[in-house]
Amino acid sequence: MSASINSVIKEMGNDMDHMVFEVGVALMLIAIVAVLANRFKQSIIPFLIILGMLVGPHLEFLNFGIVDFTFAHSQEIIHFLGRIGILFLLFYLGIEFSVQKLIRSGRSIVVGGSIYVILNFILGLGYGLVTGFPMYEALIVAGMMSVSSTAIVAKVIVDLKRTVNPETELILGIILFDDLFLAVFLSIMSGVLLGDTSSIGSLILSVLISMAYMLAFFVIARKGPKILNKLLNISSNEIFIIVVFAVLFFVAGFSETLHVAEAIGALLLGLALSETEHSKRIEHLVVPYRDFFGAIFFFSFGLSIDPSSLLEASWLALGAVLITIVSNYVAGLVSGKQAGLSVKSSTNIGLTIMARGEFTIVVASLGVSAGLNPILQPLSALYVLIMAVIGPVFAKNSKLVFSGLRKLGIGKNEKEASPRKREKPRMPAG
Repeated sequence: MSASINSVIKEMGNDMDHMVFEVGVALMLIAIVAVLANRFKQSIIPFLIILGMLVGPHLEFLNFGIVDFTFAHSQEIIHFLGRIGILFLLFYLGIEFSVQKLIRSGRSIVVGGSIYVILNFILGLGYGLVTGFPMYEALIVAGMMSVSSTAIVAKVIVDLKRTVNPETELILGIILFDDLFLAVFLSIMSGVLLGDTSSIGSLILSVLISMAYMLAFFVIARKGPKILNKLLNISSNEIFIIVVFAVLFFVAGFSETLHVAEAIGALLLGLALSETEHSKRIEHLVVPYRDFFGAIFFFSFGLSIDPSSLLEASWLALGAVLITIVSNYVAGLVSGKQAGLSVKSSTNIGLTIMARGEFTIVVASLGVSAGLNPILQPLSALYVLIMAVIGPVFAKNSKLVFSGLRKLGIGKNEKEASPRKREKPRMPAG
């Protein structure tokens, strides 16, 4: 009997050793790819997704014994660490977002953001339905195609030295509005997909619970800063981050009991804390965790994709890319025009906000976790990979696009509207 128990314990120990080593191998691969991406001055997101697809359980020949690139023993723990990455990504987004900032941003940003979101969402929904997806899958496709990558867009603006351009304020405002849309969309879809949908009444109740839950955090953000400031008035950074992370994981876990995605709980908590005097301190302390666990998330997402499924999703991804290019450019032109900007600046808007990345993957992950069509995973991966690469390229070559428009007589004699004096816009982190 004792011999049998010892055997089991020994086997568990060996598995644990393998798991720790495999996680170490995965982290080394992630680190190498991150260094290479930085060397080439590219976003690491597509690199990590590709890395995950190049290894993993779908390629059994990559098992070399002690070095198992299929990550057979560690796949579950890697995916769990990836889930933590989603929490930190959405929590940080909430911290960065501020309802007060949106209110102060002005009419042009609200109008421009609305144009951008509505146009992309409608075209995305139509594309999903036309290509044969059921309504729920089509809604996920629409969400995927409506959210730009805050991290990539911010990097593009900085790299191209456009932080003081007349259109940059509007670009950042549209991103802010897009983040708000993401919060609302994920909250509603969490209620629809994760709640009891056996009847219309149950479906409506699930959506109402999700919206009420979201509204509660908005109320806390507006009315609760004084109390939160006192509760978080902790001098020790060590204890401070323990308290914040404890609340983060508790809220995320509690959210799931209400059939609201754990990531939404993290985002809403971030929103609530964004209005406190401790928001900058939280941002500073969370960044390393966001970057570390976020990298694991994109790698784990790649691991879950069977490379053979990419071919099936390729034509869907290409169609989505073409629609996104057109819709983003049109939205940029219209938004810039209503804000009094020139065709040149409006062109920059449409081409700069084109990139897709982290939040598109989050939207797709929600759909897959709810049991929707698994093709959403390879579709989102290909879509993000293409848009994350060509988005910055379009932004960099916006002068060529504008030159083409001038040859067609568009914006030929137009002068830039004199922008009002403004402070250098604050760049989103990432």
